[in-house]
Amino acid sequence: QVQLVESGGGLVQAGGSLSLSCVCSGSIFSLLNMGWYRQAPGKQRELVATITRGFTTNYADFVKGRFIISRDNAKNTVALQMNSLEPEDTAVYSCNAVTPVLPKREYWGQGTQVTVSS
Repeated sequence: QVQLVESGGGLVQAGGSLSLSCVCSGSIFSLLNMGWYRQAPGKQRELVATITRGFTTNYADFVKGRFIISRDNAKNTVALQMNSLEPEDTAVYSCNAVTPVLPKREYWGQGTQVTVSS
């Protein structure tokens, strides 16, 4: 019912910026709570930022002041603007969608690679 496709990953130098996008198929995007997660090699997946269907945002402490999550319901997209990137930000970034009401369902994109060089 829901398909998520990420884009915008790539190679950037430390201190630089990168913008990720996630496009959601279907007609229920505005009803979904969305998020960005990342997973570095050898590490577990961790939450980066979330944005609810009511546009409430939440950020992991390590990205506060550097990353901005936003959504455009007219375009069925969620974006993650990443500034002041550090090598520690290198990871596969994945888009996540969760239905806030019953039936509870969760969806994941395949991820996009972000590599930050020093």
